[in-house]
Amino acid sequence: MVDSPMTQQRERELKFDVPDGWELPNLASIVPAGGSVDRRSVSLDSTYYDTADHALRAARVTLRRRTGDEDEGWQLKVPTGDARTEIGLPLGPRDVPAELRQLTTGVRAGAPVRPVARVRTERQGHAFLAPDGTPLAELAFDDVIATAMGGSATVTAWREVEVELKAGDEALLKRAAKALRRAGAEPSASGSKLARALGATMSRAPSGAPRSVLDAVLPYLAEQHAAMVAADLELRRDRDVVHVTRVACRRYRSALHVFDDLFDADRAAFLDGELKWYAGVLGAVRDLQVLGTQLRAELADLPDELVLGPVSARLEQTLSHDLAAARSKLASALAGRRYVALLRELRAWAEQAPVVAKDKPAARLDKYLSKAERKLDRRIELAAAVDDDAAGKNDALHRVRKAAKRARYTAELSAPALGKRAAGSAKRAKKLQTTLGHRQDAVIAVEFLRRLGAVAGTTPGENGFTFGLLFARVARRGQEG
Repeated sequence: MVDSPMTQQRERELKFDVPDGWELPNLASIVPAGGSVDRRSVSLDSTYYDTADHALRAARVTLRRRTGDEDEGWQLKVPTGDARTEIGLPLGPRDVPAELRQLTTGVRAGAPVRPVARVRTERQGHAFLAPDGTPLAELAFDDVIATAMGGSATVTAWREVEVELKAGDEALLKRAAKALRRAGAEPSASGSKLARALGATMSRAPSGAPRSVLDAVLPYLAEQHAAMVAADLELRRDRDVVHVTRVACRRYRSALHVFDDLFDADRAAFLDGELKWYAGVLGAVRDLQVLGTQLRAELADLPDELVLGPVSARLEQTLSHDLAAARSKLASALAGRRYVALLRELRAWAEQAPVVAKDKPAARLDKYLSKAERKLDRRIELAAAVDDDAAGKNDALHRVRKAAKRARYTAELSAPALGKRAAGSAKRAKKLQTTLGHRQDAVIAVEFLRRLGAVAGTTPGENGFTFGLLFARVARRGQEG
């Protein structure tokens, strides 16, 4: 959703702390046979930007302005699995470029950014080159002086080593790490120079089974919030993460409903409503993506003699039009105040959830899981009582599917504490959810085909026959699913 001359590259690096007086080991064992090491020294000056509450750093996002190297310019680093993607823009003015402000809107929940640290680095660079001169990796031995900005300036100094992959492989990175550790280097306690400048160490996820209900629920909510924030960055970079974002919304809503006695009712109801709105905007895009995949496969399965008229063209034209409209609404939502307010509320819950109930031992998670299972069983019974050809059958089964999702998510949340009991429940609910999902996809598809058939049947040069045939096939598969 950003259109600008930005550059992008994937960054995979390891960082090491080294004591005063430490020296680099012989690098010959790291370089591939026939390769070489190109050495050079540079001086770097980087100013880092963040919100007052360091929202970017909390999301593992780095925004900086760097001078002093061929790598100079504005740089935004965003998480990509166990690596990061660096997005670059030319230096230009000292104000943060509009493109980078737009990309980080969701991560910072609309809050302004300001300089938070200045880091000056004297770097001894060592580029590992393949025999043909291709850069495989770069080892940087840095002397760093950092100034944290705030009510007063705090200056710190240290030495560190970074190894960043270029065209090399993970084996090269492992060799470099092994050589450095043998020489006395230790994996960095800070995730970045900025984190160290601000006095922050890397946080570690709690290990072991949760000891209480809140020990299970709050990290689960934090995980869904983090997934939505990470996906926000990807959506703004036109990456297709609609499905994972929607699932994170659903998981969060599920926990709000099942564990409703833990939280302030008004706050939880408001947040649930806003998540439902956002999931609906995402769902409009996702449903069309699934629909397109399904109908293309159905059409490809038909014999050529049964495809009458420009069926594929009509299908693609309509899907493209509808998907463009749905994506436009998603883009408007991402740029709107309502969405930013949702992110702020999610951030507030992450910082201090409005817990109103006394915590309970983790074994009580079984009570909540049983509650979700009973609701699923009741909805199954209600759906079974509706005749298969009755108008309300699809709605009844759709409610079963939603209850199955809620039971599944509750079981997955509880699994670290409840073990096999929760794992079995999750497996059962997932199977039911998948089966009913195929039926719901068919419900959406037949309505879409009804619409296309009506248009084709009244348009010169087109024919509604094939759409009627597809309608019948999809409806039958839905009933069988």
